[in-house]
Amino acid sequence: MSKIFYDHLIVLEEVEAEIKNSAQTEEERHELWQLVDEIVHSKVLEFLLDRLPGVHHNEFLEKFHAAPYDERLIDYLEEKIGENIEELLKEEIGGLAYEILDEIRN
Repeated sequence: MSKIFYDHLIVLEEVEAEIKNSAQTEEERHELWQLVDEIVHSKVLEFLLDRLPGVHHNEFLEKFHAAPYDERLIDYLEEKIGENIEELLKEEIGGLAYEILDEIRN
């Protein structure tokens, strides 16, 4: 998957270890990681759009689609939302990691 502006905030070491232990083939590991990437991406965008005032949604999505790797998007979001987005995302993704671990283990 290509680089996305929030990648440096994602810590999924326990998920990685669980995938390595539970997946029996390289193909299965790849499929699980693809699912994890999709879940994380979907949840992050949902989280951000829930906090971002609606009048800025189109502008943010245009900026994101033009340069999804641009870490200045964090600055844009913090300016428009008025909160520390990095800290909020770390908390959100941390909780999501536990949900993903539960799903993999069950």
